[in-house]
Order: sequence, then structure tokens, then C-alpha cells
Amino acid sequence: MEDREKKELKKRSVDLSEWYTDVLQKAEIADYGPVRGTMVFRPYGYAIWEIVQNAFNEFMKEADVKNAYFPMFIPMSLINREKEHVEGFSPELAVVTKAGGEDLAEPIVVRPTSETIMYEMYKKWVSSWRDLPLKINQWNSVVRWEKRTHLFLRTSEFLWQEGHTAHETEGEATDMVFLALEWYRRIYEDYFALPALLGVKSDSEKFAGAKTTYTIEALMPDGKALQAATSHNLGQNFSKAFEITFQNRESTTDFVWQTSWGMSWRALGGLFLTHGDDHGLILPPRVATYQVVIIPVGGTDDPSTSLRASLDGYVEEVVRELSGSGIRVYVDNRDGQTVGRKFNEWEVKGVPLRVEIGPREVSDKSLTVVRRDDGEKLSVKLESLIDEVNSLLDGIQDSLYQKASKFLSDHTYEAKNYDEFRGIMSEKRGFIRALWCGNPECEIKIKEETKASTRLRRIDENVNEGECVYCKKPASQVWYFAQAY
Repeated sequence: MEDREKKELKKRSVDLSEWYTDVLQKAEIADYGPVRGTMVFRPYGYAIWEIVQNAFNEFMKEADVKNAYFPMFIPMSLINREKEHVEGFSPELAVVTKAGGEDLAEPIVVRPTSETIMYEMYKKWVSSWRDLPLKINQWNSVVRWEKRTHLFLRTSEFLWQEGHTAHETEGEATDMVFLALEWYRRIYEDYFALPALLGVKSDSEKFAGAKTTYTIEALMPDGKALQAATSHNLGQNFSKAFEITFQNRESTTDFVWQTSWGMSWRALGGLFLTHGDDHGLILPPRVATYQVVIIPVGGTDDPSTSLRASLDGYVEEVVRELSGSGIRVYVDNRDGQTVGRKFNEWEVKGVPLRVEIGPREVSDKSLTVVRRDDGEKLSVKLESLIDEVNSLLDGIQDSLYQKASKFLSDHTYEAKNYDEFRGIMSEKRGFIRALWCGNPECEIKIKEETKASTRLRRIDENVNEGECVYCKKPASQVWYFAQAY
């Protein structure tokens, strides 16, 4: 490891939580806002969100889902329209009672989610089966007042996407639910290099007002589960509450079948928590703001020298090669910063590849390339630059995924009885696979005694005959339990 000026950073190996908060601020990903529970998303971090948006928008285009925008202010009367929904969100609502210096005739809720405001409009837009399916997504912010906050993972206001669809048949709606779930899997596994578990939520954990909730769950380095994204089969619950009816093909009136699905910036929290070390973040190449950072070294002190000119010209040539091939590249040619300081800053920021270019590289028509994930340093010829860089980026992406997959496998346990369950949760944490009878009382007791909740039941998991891990009554379904954020 080169001699360098160190940018003081908390140690991930000592305290993951302290490191996480520290590294996000020092890497210029995010910072705390002046109002408790709010967060400022800085440009270097927001660029990652834009990459996610671009990828997700492409997925939605293939399914003819359109982007739109709906108001953030919702009349309380609309929120109250669906009883189960309002009961689920009531403790988190931010309510406006005064505006323009006057008391409002009706309180206004700041959007906690958009089912109510969107479905009031869907009622106006849908009248016939010919108007279906109606598939709309919006990228927006929502407010859910939180007492305990943590950057990205739990904030009072957060960014997300929320898709809302209306269908002619329940079968079409079910297909949409699973299609959205697959999109989330692709974001997590193909972009974030994070293995994900897909499954159904228990009734107590499902979305307020949903018929069924499906989830993506990831395991964090501290052994806690992160609910990464959810996709809901709403059945006809909301269409009946909001009177979204249509004339079907038999010329009779029917209620639409609906879905909603969402992923917030909490997903990025999982990304940042998972990939990093004591020196900073390690960003998977497919979502990295910059995949390559170029740092000129040597010959840069006097801009009038021919050496500086040749170095600048060679850097420009390398940038053209990289950017022309779609590789996101940044040149750090700041004056007043030592090379060691630059090395350290980009290490904290987690850029996958660092390229060093000095007089030797100019002369040899080569580049010195350093991998962020394992520190390997190698020399690459300019003529093979694109192939080599793409190969290295693919290798880093795969290496991060394999490392996270091994962690998930190593920290997923089986518990045949409650003593084993409690022992694992108190000593190791992680996912515990165990039979559960489905009785909510067992679920509540387990959570009270171990802080572990039902995270999901795998869709593809075979049915097993045995006894409930808690009450020992007959049980046939394997559930995954974990403590969660």
C-alpha cells in the first residue's frame, strides 16, 4: 500500500454503524438536513440514484408502464376512504392544518404513499375494459414521520418509485405483481451485486390494505435483514373503496384489479452497507457514479512545460477512448491536492478502478490501473485499454456478488426448535429458516422475545411437514426470520 495522506475514517471492522454514517458523509454521498429526520442527497450519491432510475425506466418501458406525477397534498377524506390503509399509516402521517395564514377547512396529509390520490383519478379515467390496463409509475418523495432516523435506511422524507396498475382480471394483476418483483431482483443482483430472497409477507407484515404483499429481502453485514422492495396484490380492496369500476366485455359492471409496487432509496443504504472496508466504500461498477478515476502523477507542477502538455494530451486521449465506449470516467486534475490525498479520497468514494498516468505511462503508451476491491495493481497497454477495463469492471462486479452470496449462505441457519432459534439469534443473527404454524400469536411472541420477525416465505420453497418452532403445533411452511432495520 502506497504512502498516502489519510482522510480519517471510522473503522468498518470496529463498528459498522459508525462507519456507515461516517463514510456516507466523507464520500459526499449524503448529509443530514436541518430538520430532524431529513437527509440531503449530494450530487455524487444522487448520480447513483439516476443510474437506478435509468435502468428501472427501461424495465418499465418494456411493459408499457408510463411515468407521471401526482400531487403531494392529499385531502384527509381520501386517506380515510380505505380503513385498513389509514390505520396502517396513521402514526406516521404529517398533517397540514394551516396554510396561507388561515386554518384549513379540511386537514391535508403530506403524501405517505399515493394510492389514495392516484385512485381518485383512476376512478375518473377508467370506464370500460378498453381503458385497461392502466399502468402508471411515479418517481417522487414521501413523508412518514420517523422518531429514529438513519441515513437512507430510515428517514422522515425519502425518495422512491411507486408503480400503480389497474387491470381487467386478477390474473393480469398477479402477473404484474411478479413482473415488478423480478425487476427489483435484477436491480439488486445485477446492479447492486446483492443476492436477494424473494417471497411473500405474513399478514401482519403485509402492506396496509393489500391482499398479499411480496418482498425482496437482503442480509446486511451485521446480520440484520433489509426489506429492499415490495410488490403488492391489492385485489379489489381499493377499487371498491374508491369505486373504480368498468364495463367489462360482458357489458356488466366490475371493479378493477390493482397492484402497487415500490423501491426507495433505502435500497441504496443496503448497497452502501454491504460493499465497503476500513478504507471506504466499494461501489459495484454497474452503479458507480464514476467507474474509472484518472489521476495524473508527476510532471504536473509547471503547466508551461512540454512534459505537462504531453501528459495532458495523453490523458485526453485515454478519456476519449473510455467515454467513447460508454465507461463513466472522471479526471482528478485539481491543483492544491497531493496525489496521496487524491488516492485516499477516491478510495473513500469507492470508485472501482483508479488509473494513474505519469511520464512513464505517456512514454510507454500504457496506464497503471488499481482495483478498489482487492488493491491489485497492473499495467495496461493503451491499445488494449477498453477490453482490459471492461474485463476488470466485470470481474469486480462478479467478485462483489460472490462475496455477498457467500455471506448470505454462511449466515442462513436452520432451527428445529425454539432453543436453537434463540441461541442463533442472540449469538450470530442472520436469517433463520424455521417452520411456523401461521398463528399470529406465535409470531408476536417470537418478536417480543428475540426481536426477530417473519421476513418472508420463499415462493419456490417446498412444503415441509413438522411442528411450529414456537408452539410445536403442526406446521407445513418454512419461514425466514431475522431482526430487521
